[in-house]
Amino acid sequence: MEVLTSILDAAAVEISRRRCGSFSNIKNFIRFQSNLNDLEKKMNSLIDLRSNVKEEVDLSNTQKMEWLRDVQQIIFEAEPVQAGRTTNKQKLCGCFFNCSERYEFSRETVRIVKEIERLLKIRNIIARTECVNHLAKKVEYIPGPSIRNQTTAPNSLAKVMNLLNDDNVQRIGVWGMGGVGKTTLVKNLNNNLKNTSSTQQFGVVIWATVSKELDLKRVQIQIAERLNLEMIMGESVERLAVRLHQRLQRENKFLLILDDVWQMIDLDALGVPQPEVHTGSKIILTSRSLEICREMKTDEEVKVDVLNDEEAWQLFSRSAGKVATLKHIEPLARVVARECSGLPLAIITVGTAMRGKTMIELWKDALNELRRSVPHIRGIEDRVFRPLKWSYDSLQGKNIKPCFLYCALYPEDFSIEVSELVNCWLAEGLIDEQQNYEDLHNRGIALIENLKDSCLLEEGAHESTVKMHDVIRDVAIWISSSLDDGYKSLVRSGIGLTRISEAEMSTSLKRISFINNKILGLPDRGIQCPEASSLLLQGHLPLERIPDGFLQAFQSLRILNVSGTNIQSLPQSILHLVDLKVLLLRDCRLLEELTQLGMLSKLQVLDCCATRIRELPSEMENLSNLRV
Repeated sequence: MEVLTSILDAAAVEISRRRCGSFSNIKNFIRFQSNLNDLEKKMNSLIDLRSNVKEEVDLSNTQKMEWLRDVQQIIFEAEPVQAGRTTNKQKLCGCFFNCSERYEFSRETVRIVKEIERLLKIRNIIARTECVNHLAKKVEYIPGPSIRNQTTAPNSLAKVMNLLNDDNVQRIGVWGMGGVGKTTLVKNLNNNLKNTSSTQQFGVVIWATVSKELDLKRVQIQIAERLNLEMIMGESVERLAVRLHQRLQRENKFLLILDDVWQMIDLDALGVPQPEVHTGSKIILTSRSLEICREMKTDEEVKVDVLNDEEAWQLFSRSAGKVATLKHIEPLARVVARECSGLPLAIITVGTAMRGKTMIELWKDALNELRRSVPHIRGIEDRVFRPLKWSYDSLQGKNIKPCFLYCALYPEDFSIEVSELVNCWLAEGLIDEQQNYEDLHNRGIALIENLKDSCLLEEGAHESTVKMHDVIRDVAIWISSSLDDGYKSLVRSGIGLTRISEAEMSTSLKRISFINNKILGLPDRGIQCPEASSLLLQGHLPLERIPDGFLQAFQSLRILNVSGTNIQSLPQSILHLVDLKVLLLRDCRLLEELTQLGMLSKLQVLDCCATRIRELPSEMENLSNLRV
């Protein structure tokens, strides 16, 4: 029996050889069912992998796109084979009579299986390459000036570094006035992370510059480039946000630095996972506005301050070069540097403009220009004034811009009483008067806080006072001088004047300030300022008299401040100032009596503190609008 079986098997093989050809073909013929099973298994693996690749954020990778096309092609080619497995199952079961057809199916199956195996290997190679590229750079060096030799900026940097190590802090705001060096600080922070263990907590550190006009796609592209995420031509913001979100979710932790933020950014629209949800990840943003930090829900805010005097001088002398240390130049150079009030942007611009200038006359001229808030020094207007004006342009809210400009009427480094400022704003009509006094006062305080949050005002030297940074004040005066909307001002405060120039007193002036000079006398006639609403003459100890004809030139005056002078009486012409709302006589220590003020029915604020006045005139009862 065994002998017969062997003879029959040999005969079958011989017949198969004659029908099917070579030994390898016979092998495929015999393993036909096994090949079909192998094809089904590997095809399922390939289809699953294709689905995963389609969901990956870096689908724009050229290799992946080609791989997906090849996968689609092999799936198309495999369909007839897999369909024929069922259709021809009975037809192909006879090994003697269907050998040729069965052989062709078996050979095609083997070819497709080999192609699938090739595609699976290619995908593994791509994945390994991506992994290597991803781990190559956690932090990219960003060129920028060092703050190593300073003290102010490194202190702020240390605060931010400490916050990065605080698990309770996810969002950090770095804020300060324009030109103070916020970008320089976070560049140094980024570069420090390359050399410290702090970077170990982040899979990747990403830098993106936002700028004044928010372009969400531009920010997305910066993030995508940092992540080596290829861009797709014509891709929408929404689709890119999805891919960025998926890519960042694959990072264990990330640090995103958004530099120069001017408005609230929706992280979901950008494609950045919320740091509160993506545990361990953090966001740092820089802005000129504390309010923007709040809108971005920062957990902690770090304010970047101006440089101290020594730091300012060191930066100025580096910018100006060796000329700044010449024996006949250095005293003036130090004064010029101080006029920049510690603002790095102004220090660098002015120092560079004075580089190589050895004539003392040129330094005296530069100092004079700076003190007069005139941007004639090369580069000042374009590199300092115009960038700082962006903060002014960004102010939102009714009348907040003229409220800001009003503060420039006061001298450099002058601490302004908040109550006085609010009363002046009210008298100028910059605050809606259709409220009670408490609500009006609260509105004024809110405006002041808004300006402080925007780094356009800062705390004064005394409680309940505010002041302007000197360079911000220069910008405000520059803005006021170019306005044609009824807010043109003449500001000659704190510059040592002994007389008023009648030529400067034009009919177009709205506000006039001669605060803290040494004016001996005022012109009796020859000037006309019919539109002027504010006249600030306080702080002139030599001034003993206000000529009667002087006030006649100011028909529309709403605010008159002659505090801190040696006047002994008020002229009768004050009674013709029927629109007057604020009269400030504080510290007029020789003033003994008030003129009959009953005609000033609109008067709201009267300050007679520290005068010799013993009693008020009986007509005071006619001042029905008096509030303070």
